Amino acid sequence: MSTNEYLIRDATSDEFSMIGLLMVNVYSQLEGFPNQDQQPEYYSFLTNIGNLTQNPKTRLLIAISENGQIGGGVVYFGDMTHYGSGGTATKEKNAAGFRLLAVDPATRGKGIGKLLTNKCIELAKEEKQNQVIIHSTKAMQIAWKMYEKLGFIRAKDLDFVQRELPVYGFRLKI
Repeated sequence: MSTNEYLIRDATSDEFSMIGLLMVNVYSQLEGFPNQDQQPEYYSFLTNIGNLTQNPKTRLLIAISENGQIGGGVVYFGDMTHYGSGGTATKEKNAAGFRLLAVDPATRGKGIGKLLTNKCIELAKEEKQNQVIIHSTKAMQIAWKMYEKLGFIRAKDLDFVQRELPVYGFRLKI
């Protein structure tokens, strides 16, 4: 299945739990990333990812196939005060952001991560934002490379440490 067979849209509330499980599955398999025993509250947060949509201008986007298979998801923040990271990102003005990009291992290599990222950039442009803020870790090298190819630049001023895990900021001027 190619990327043109996936539609990017807002998740419905009955899809929230499936996306939460997908995110837990993806993040728990990252080599060098904290596991559920090390950060149980983080994985509880992922499990209940749909709760973020209660915040203003926060959307849970999914890539869904023609047959209803969820290939991935991401949380888009049109208001950085709800971004929820450490560091200074929540104080950024005229900015949007996205976090928690996850692609089902069964659909990797099909461009779904890029589709979800481009949708977030498109939404930020529609909202007349000046920049898109994201974060990544060393465990997320595939995504990191994709972000750089799309024009994101490392932004050390956005870096922070989450329970001994270095988290690296990126910025895309739009």
